[in-house]
Amino acid sequence: MADNEQKAMQLMAEAEKKLSSSKSFLGSLFGGSSKVEEAVDCYLRAANLFKMAKKWAQAGNAFCSAANLHLKAGVRHDAATNFVDASNCYKKCDPNEAVSCLLKAIEIYTDMGRFTVAAKQHQNIAELYETECVDLARAMQHYEQAADYFRGEESTSSANKCMLKLAQYAAQLEHYDKAIQIYEQVHCTASTAAWGDYCRMGRLLPREVATAAAEATSSANKCMLKLAQYAAQLEHYDKAIQIYEQIAKSSLDNSLLKYSAKEYMFRAALCHLCVDILNAQHAIEKYCGLYPAFADTREYKLVKELIEHLEEQNVDAFTEAVKTYDSISRLDQWYTTILVRIKKQINDNPDLR
Repeated sequence: MADNEQKAMQLMAEAEKKLSSSKSFLGSLFGGSSKVEEAVDCYLRAANLFKMAKKWAQAGNAFCSAANLHLKAGVRHDAATNFVDASNCYKKCDPNEAVSCLLKAIEIYTDMGRFTVAAKQHQNIAELYETECVDLARAMQHYEQAADYFRGEESTSSANKCMLKLAQYAAQLEHYDKAIQIYEQVHCTASTAAWGDYCRMGRLLPREVATAAAEATSSANKCMLKLAQYAAQLEHYDKAIQIYEQIAKSSLDNSLLKYSAKEYMFRAALCHLCVDILNAQHAIEKYCGLYPAFADTREYKLVKELIEHLEEQNVDAFTEAVKTYDSISRLDQWYTTILVRIKKQINDNPDLR
């Protein structure tokens, strides 16, 4: 390791010497440009030796030196590549410097019209802000820019992945309206994108048609479930109910997804309970008509119990019913939030009947 570091330092010194000679009067007359090329080669060899020695900052510096020389010589693609290499080294020791190098690479790529490559570097910056620099607002900015570039290059699938990340962090920062807007947007494009990938050149076989449709539906449903989750959180219960019922019905049409319909019916029923007890009663009767097996589920039985305790205004029995269910099937934060709102009705409304 020490030997590699020593060799790298010698190469750095050699590169500086070649650059100095290229700037002299005689150097400019006799092959100044070749001296610069030799200096670049020395910097790159030094960078790789520093990497072998795990001297990440020095490796990053060497790659940056090579990048700047390439930039001055007008070799922009190589300059951008070197800045990305430098960033990969700085990631291990100085995340902010890694971001700085990627921004320089992005500037070159966008100037060259290489927007897909630039988008990938925006993704890399966003990931650094997620994990190393921990700045979700900036991560969102770079995911949004990456999505914009991907969309411009008709890479819809890649754009959607970035937008879903953006929605995730928007919700985490309690920007729920923005999250909902993004999930709606992605839902509208997910089916089209998945279908388009399979339909190019008209080469679809029947099995591929089915696969494409299944993938499109799966992508769209994931987005819509997120949308329903945040709609309910914002007390837009009608919208949440509509989505959960829609996905429950589509699940019933697929033998592999049929069992999951009970969860969506359960979520829809709880949203109904947030609005009106009578609506909830009618809803679960309707769900049993669509899916008779729902009547035998613990979810159906819990909703029936909750309706009964709400009508009786029995807070203790309501709480006990939820605890019993939770002891077997753990309730996540979304369920807890909705159930607390339902329970609050007992105190807020003296007569629920």
